Amino acid sequence: MDIKEYFARISYRGSHNKPDLATMSDIFLHHIQAVPFENLSIHCGESIELNLEATYNKIVRKKRGGWCMENNYLLSWVLKTLGYDVTLLGAKVFVSELDAYPEEMDHLLLQVELDGKSYIVDGGFGMAYQLWQPMELISGIDQPQTPGVFRFQEESGTWYLEKVKRKQLVLNPSTSTSQNVENEVCRRIYLFTLQPRDIEEFRGCNAHLQTAPDSLFVTKSICSLQTADGIRALVGWKLTEMKYNYRDNMDLVEIRILADEEIDKTLKEKFNVTLDKKLVPVNTSRLSLF
Repeated sequence: MDIKEYFARISYRGSHNKPDLATMSDIFLHHIQAVPFENLSIHCGESIELNLEATYNKIVRKKRGGWCMENNYLLSWVLKTLGYDVTLLGAKVFVSELDAYPEEMDHLLLQVELDGKSYIVDGGFGMAYQLWQPMELISGIDQPQTPGVFRFQEESGTWYLEKVKRKQLVLNPSTSTSQNVENEVCRRIYLFTLQPRDIEEFRGCNAHLQTAPDSLFVTKSICSLQTADGIRALVGWKLTEMKYNYRDNMDLVEIRILADEEIDKTLKEKFNVTLDKKLVPVNTSRLSLF
């Protein structure tokens, strides 16, 4: 594994001699705009390995994407290689349809200690809730980013991440989500504690999310990528392109339903993803990702 090869993959040409916040933020933004958040392996008959070299080969050499346990595991290696103090953390992702958090952790994220401050680095959430910058770990303070306003709330050692949503101008509302989701003002994203985790603790979660019939990743084929001014996502056959802050406090959303024969071409042109095996698109869950 070669850090320069990784930098070429994300088109990063900046300095990396000093492990400071500006460098970490720049590398992070390049990563999320080059590496998709995707679970397509599950829907191509492939397994997702929790192995750093396998992840490196998949994302860097095969130019694929990955989910949290791939993107953030790779980012942890990148940041440690550059001299950052990185700790793995585990989170539980909020399920809006159930209005609850799961019993077991199902998300991997990173904590970075830097210049006496603590930051959360999460390049593996994807969709419209993907952070665009590291967030300082501080409770109750709005931290505005291009996708919207994020903030942490801390209660008795448990940290909650939430996002204040903008209004959406949907060009073709007949293909959109339900009205109650569109009218949602604030979305809870996940909760976590600062207990350090080892990658081995995620093996059960990594296997469960690929196989459980009710897993979001089994019921939806997902590929999302952050762009210069928004996000694009292919979920099943639905291609959504969102431009952040198109008007004052409003995101522009355009949705198109693809035919089967358009899928491979769209993955290549919109996400720079070429699959080794045939994708079988799936979108049977009603869970909104926007």
